[in-house]
Amino acid sequence: MEIYKVGGAVRDRLLGLPVHERDWVVVGATPEAMTDRGFRPVGREFPVFLHPETGEEYALARTERKTGPGYHGFTFHASPSVSLTEDLGRRDLTVNAMAEASDGTIIDPFGGRSDLECRRLRHVSEAFREDPVRILRLARFAARFEPLGFQVADDTMALCREMVDSGEVNALVPERVWQETAKALMAPAPDAFIRTLRECGALGVLFPEIDRLFGIPQPEQHHPEVDTGEHILLVLRQVARLDGDLATRFAALVHDLGKGLTPANELPRHHGHEARGVPLVDAISERLRIPSECRDLARGVARYHLHCHRVQTLRPQTLLGMLEGLDLFRRPTRLEGFLLACEADYRGRLGLEDRPYPQADHLRKALDCCQAVDASQFVAQGLQGPAVGEAIRDARLQALAALRAGPQSAPD
Repeated sequence: MEIYKVGGAVRDRLLGLPVHERDWVVVGATPEAMTDRGFRPVGREFPVFLHPETGEEYALARTERKTGPGYHGFTFHASPSVSLTEDLGRRDLTVNAMAEASDGTIIDPFGGRSDLECRRLRHVSEAFREDPVRILRLARFAARFEPLGFQVADDTMALCREMVDSGEVNALVPERVWQETAKALMAPAPDAFIRTLRECGALGVLFPEIDRLFGIPQPEQHHPEVDTGEHILLVLRQVARLDGDLATRFAALVHDLGKGLTPANELPRHHGHEARGVPLVDAISERLRIPSECRDLARGVARYHLHCHRVQTLRPQTLLGMLEGLDLFRRPTRLEGFLLACEADYRGRLGLEDRPYPQADHLRKALDCCQAVDASQFVAQGLQGPAVGEAIRDARLQALAALRAGPQSAPD
């Protein structure tokens, strides 16, 4: 029995990055030998065991064979005769196909260390084409490592295009698409995830609502980058820079979907794109089974991001309608995510990345002054039922009228 550290732990140590979890592969062992040593079996499709003390995963060396379409179309073979090189050879990228022996020796049969040094994401073998999830993983690694200078190898990108053309990507299950997308959105460069998927053609299959935004023009005076798709990439860069959480980053990704439905004769303006975008957010959320907290914030950002940009000039009735539409009186904690997504949108424009966003403080003050309205005073006046609600709303409108500031321009 030989035990090796494998995968991301080896890669990240060689890159000088923190190692948060370790995986191990065991060569020359049987399931019975593992359980005899106290390891607890947890793998359903192939033999994986948890260490009795550390809880880390130890997998028996295995090979795999494609038997059907999609992510689940594989059979696995694990036995003491499977070598370490055979096990590493079934992995996706060369930088993930290295192992480390107990004495620190690096086993690198596919040139992963060289690819680390060259900052290259390259597939291990032609077996890459057998699993469409690997396209998502490749794009996710691009999102994680682009700030370090990594790029996708040309032959790997060409292989991904062939996989898309063959229809393999159509077999991906929604849960796995969202799982990989969520990880990529939380990476340092989530825009690289979208760019990589688009370059190989997978974006049009998995996220057609986003893909159609590329090539859609916007008014140059508000959007120097012009192209709506490029604007989305800039917004993703900004929301990562602002350290948004997952719901905020998803909202930033889909906030302008309505621009993809603007009639051609109205371009480059997009009047009404906010309302048009909400059903598209709902559609993509239902299709990929996206968590409700991500969907709900994204709906609010899609519908009200322009209101937020113009908050200092909004009529009190419009501003109160936005606060109510965002459900902020019941869910005030939603405000900060909404503001951060709107700020990322405002700054996600070529050459305007560092522009101040005072609108955020104004909206915070607006919510505060509305929340300061005390219902008990109206009850003390003898009002009951709906009359109390009407009095509260009138008082909030008066408070917002007092807060209203001077004009400020904002982008379409």
